[in-house]
Amino acid sequence: MTTAIQTKKLTMVQAVTDGMRVMMNEHSEVIVMGEDVGRNGGVFRATDGLFDEFGGERVIDTPLAESGIIGTGIGLAMNGFRPICEMQFFGFIYPAFNQIMTHASRIRARTLGAFTVPMVIRAPFGAGVRAPEIHSDSVEALFTHMPGIKVVVPSNPYDAKGMLIAAIEDPDPVLFLEPMRCYRSSKMDVPEGKYTVEIGKGARLKEGDDVTILTYGAMVDVALKAAEQAESKGISAEVIDLRSLYPLDKEMISESVQKTGRAVIVHEAPGTGGLADTLTSLINDTSFLYMRAPVERVTGFDTPVPMFALEDHYLPNPERVLHAIEKTVKF
Repeated sequence: MTTAIQTKKLTMVQAVTDGMRVMMNEHSEVIVMGEDVGRNGGVFRATDGLFDEFGGERVIDTPLAESGIIGTGIGLAMNGFRPICEMQFFGFIYPAFNQIMTHASRIRARTLGAFTVPMVIRAPFGAGVRAPEIHSDSVEALFTHMPGIKVVVPSNPYDAKGMLIAAIEDPDPVLFLEPMRCYRSSKMDVPEGKYTVEIGKGARLKEGDDVTILTYGAMVDVALKAAEQAESKGISAEVIDLRSLYPLDKEMISESVQKTGRAVIVHEAPGTGGLADTLTSLINDTSFLYMRAPVERVTGFDTPVPMFALEDHYLPNPERVLHAIEKTVKF
């Protein structure tokens, strides 16, 4: 006799909070650090209630110093703690880049495995919420060129909680990116208690035969809408949510592209140097002889995210994705 899994309807930001709460209850070495994460509960309320539940020694308000937050987290992680370090926005991470690149990602290699850095760096990211300059940056590709750190992006509440728990349990640093557009855009049934979603595994959200759409984060919804529009035109599109950007699920990607013979890659980060370049290279390496058309890319432009009036123009939308789908099918 199996026991029914208890679930509750949560938004993504609530699922993130629940994931931290589960692990803080299970492991006393899990702590939360960041700007305004304590009594204020974080700028997006992702840490809401944790200060009252676990106290100021485990939910720690830090100075406005991203380099200091990450540097302190590295030291704690090397000495038995499992810190969750919040960057208030992904665009604020630049002062901490040196700490992540030269220390967090390299300690295992530098010490020949004697020390690891089991820390999670959480960061809200992406455009579409009318935030000011720097607050909407998508520079995830900078960190996928950094051996020693994993980079993950959930697109829904279920994955957010499961992947966050997996990230906290990981022996190495994990950059956990949270698309702001998804924070409160929907609710779904999320299991109570502990469960994990494996890092390094994508999710096939829609089966298709004519073209593969590869995407992640807030662009998943855009891709699904474009696939639905394509269906009305007789085009069967398969949608893959990458979820893990580094490491990539190379097996799922190549299997899907080899089946369909076509690929459209969608992300809101700028096109030059973005993850689409890496994915195109992967497809070329694994599936070139299966391809019926060149890979199409639908990305943000090679500019900073513009202010409010032009933000919607900057972001990929279903119409742009549909155009790319039709272009590759008609090639």
